[in-house]
Amino acid sequence: MALTFEHVTLGQRVLFGSGKAAENLAAEVARLGAQKVMVIASEFETGMARVVATGIEVALWHHDVVMHVPVEVAEKARAAAAEHGIDLLVCVGGGSTTGLAKAVALTTGIPIVAVPTTYAGSEATNVWGLTEAARKTTGVDDAVLPATVIYDAELTLTLPVELSVASGLNALAHCVDSLWAPRADPINAALAAEGIRALNQGLPAVKADPAGMEGREQALYGAYLAAVAFASAGSGMHHKICHVLGGTFNLPHAQTHATVLPYVLAFNAGAAPEAEKRIAAAFGTAGALEGLLALRETLDAPQALADYGFTEDNIPEAVRIALPAIPASNPRPVTDANLTALLTAALHGDDPKTLTDL
Repeated sequence: MALTFEHVTLGQRVLFGSGKAAENLAAEVARLGAQKVMVIASEFETGMARVVATGIEVALWHHDVVMHVPVEVAEKARAAAAEHGIDLLVCVGGGSTTGLAKAVALTTGIPIVAVPTTYAGSEATNVWGLTEAARKTTGVDDAVLPATVIYDAELTLTLPVELSVASGLNALAHCVDSLWAPRADPINAALAAEGIRALNQGLPAVKADPAGMEGREQALYGAYLAAVAFASAGSGMHHKICHVLGGTFNLPHAQTHATVLPYVLAFNAGAAPEAEKRIAAAFGTAGALEGLLALRETLDAPQALADYGFTEDNIPEAVRIALPAIPASNPRPVTDANLTALLTAALHGDDPKTLTDL
């Protein structure tokens, strides 16, 4: 069969080095010629952000960061940037912090330098998300792609093991979804497979030695590859479901992705044999689901959506909203009945293998 595909690589500068965040940020601000810098960091991340920003002059500190980026929070940040004549956004933190910077860039065009402290991956994509009236809307716009990403694994040391696990499995979900998303191609598949390998190596090391740098570096490297693959391939079934669970029911982002992933993999794997083989090879196991479940057991991963406030009564609404958003190109047809079964299994933390026979 002839190899035919179209691939777009997003243009972005990446600086990776443990202990080098402050140095690299100062160099980037100088290179970009920024005069008025706005640093976005949550209250929790402010101490770390101030250390990262020691080598630059900050015109405005902004700390009002909220999960899933409510529209009113975005508007407040946009107004603050306009009032102070900001010409560069620096975001230091996790996915919510990066998401807020993207929301500002979306309407203002102000460039972003992202300094991630988790494995969320938003920093390497041109995808934005906003929540209004309990509905999360996402879109794609190159204006929100950070001009530069500064990775420093030392900044992830303050991330507790439990959150490191959830965030890392969120990154793994980017990899898996990239193998059957609407724009899946051989290049992002290769990136996704290497991302799975790195995360499978790095996350157990983080759990075993939370202060060790090697595991944190591997996890951060894997998270970047995951995000690049995801940005190219687009949102598949897994992400469409999780956007609904987060935006409509306010479930925590990373834990939701970590919980739902094995159920989507079990659901799709049989209908996507090439993707299944690639995932299994990246894990070094006979089967894709076998590899993921072994990793999840090692990590003591999140088990059930019920643990985060999702209920049986929420399932019909979640199905109603998610079903039309799931790409028609998904390897296996998705129906009201089998999506209900998937969410019911994820709600209770049932064995994902039950979904292979639906």
